[in-house]
Amino acid sequence: MANGDKNDLNLDELSGQSAVDPASELPVLSGKEPEEREIRTASDLQAVYEIPVQVSAVLGKTKMEVSSLLKLSRGAVIELDRKVGEAIDIYVNNRLVARGEVVVVEDRLGVTMTEIIKTDRT
Repeated sequence: MANGDKNDLNLDELSGQSAVDPASELPVLSGKEPEEREIRTASDLQAVYEIPVQVSAVLGKTKMEVSSLLKLSRGAVIELDRKVGEAIDIYVNNRLVARGEVVVVEDRLGVTMTEIIKTDRT
C-alpha cells in the first residue's frame, strides 16, 4: 500500500498452491522463477465481488417431534441450546465462518463478528 490505494494488497495465489520464500517473504508461485512472479492484488478479486452468498446467523438449535411442532401457536417459546449472552454462529453458504453477538441497529437486528473461524480446506 505504498501508494495509499487500499486495493493494492498482496495476496497469495488463490489456488492454495503457493508457498512463501523464507528469504524474501514473498509468495512463490509454483513453477515460476523470482523474476516471473506475479503480484496479486485485491483488485484481482473484482470478478467475485458481485457473487451472491447466503449468510445465516444461528441463535441456537433444538430438537422436537413433529407433533410438538404442530401444537405451537403464536407467542409460543422454544427453548434453544444456548444461554443468553452466548456467542451465535455465523454461516456463509452453510459453512461456519465466525461467531458473534446480536446487536440492534435502529429498529433492526444485526450481528457483529467477534471471532473468525479458520478451517482447513481440503
